[in-house]
Amino acid sequence: MKYFCVGNESWGCGGNMRPEYYADLYRHYQTFLRNYGDNKLYKIAVGPGTPDTHWTDVVMREAGKYMNALTLHYYTVPHDWQHKGSATEFTEEEYYLTLRKAAYMDDLIVSHTHVMDRYDPEHKVDLIVDEWGTWFDVEPGTNPGFLYQQSTMRDAMVAAITLNIFNHHSDRVVMANIAQLANVLQAVILTEGDKMVLTPTYHVFDLFKSHQDATLLGSFTETKEIGTEEDKVANLSVSASEDKDGVVHVTVANVSATESCPVELNLLGQDLTSVTGRILTGAMDAYNDFDTPNQVHIQPMEGIVVENGEAKFTLPACSVAELTLG
Repeated sequence: MKYFCVGNESWGCGGNMRPEYYADLYRHYQTFLRNYGDNKLYKIAVGPGTPDTHWTDVVMREAGKYMNALTLHYYTVPHDWQHKGSATEFTEEEYYLTLRKAAYMDDLIVSHTHVMDRYDPEHKVDLIVDEWGTWFDVEPGTNPGFLYQQSTMRDAMVAAITLNIFNHHSDRVVMANIAQLANVLQAVILTEGDKMVLTPTYHVFDLFKSHQDATLLGSFTETKEIGTEEDKVANLSVSASEDKDGVVHVTVANVSATESCPVELNLLGQDLTSVTGRILTGAMDAYNDFDTPNQVHIQPMEGIVVENGEAKFTLPACSVAELTLG
């Protein structure tokens, strides 16, 4: 065993504790988490589940030196907990509402890591976003306790936005766990008997896998605000990294529900000679089910033109792409 978290959502369903009380309990119980042989435990404390930084402040102050990481939980819920909204039947207004709430992950990470920086300027304590993803009403006819929901291209946009945010904060965010793997909430896999479906969210994870164990590169993107009067988001979400072989990978999402986006891509200090890509795209409410398991899937990206050291291409509406630069 490597990872051991003391408690779960101790501020709510895990005990309704005050941060002062939880910090004392954490200090107490982590004492008995001992290392045996060559195994070294990675100790994790329960972090916040709200924008309020008081929990983070108290737990870091009182117990920061006894932990390897602090957790953060945040779910993208379009409406409220009593009526979260349908996973598959939604309006364009609800689409942008969902994306705006997903993009709030960046504000959460920034506010809580600012507190962590105050007590841990050397970044010895990691941040683990161990519960995240969309949370909608369960599919009609399913057991409410099983939290079974479909996954559309809207979920794919949420995943792309969120994973790019995590990449940009990889100096603190070392682990992030979507909730959950199969058949629950924003799952990457749906099963029924001997059948299995890969969701659009699964394919986004596939497009982002080249970032693992790579080095984050700084990226700058010219964007515009899109959406509704109440709910606006940047039209593009981007992150970039360089792998151990020196190959640069870029993940970019055009989150517009209706408009394609022309893109010019430059790599500072180097002329591009070749760019290849893979892309996932579809209508905002497109999804895979057991009758049509490949309605939404990754395809080779066409139309990339490399001229004078830069790449030009057009991203369709509601699309996520991985680009490999040469």
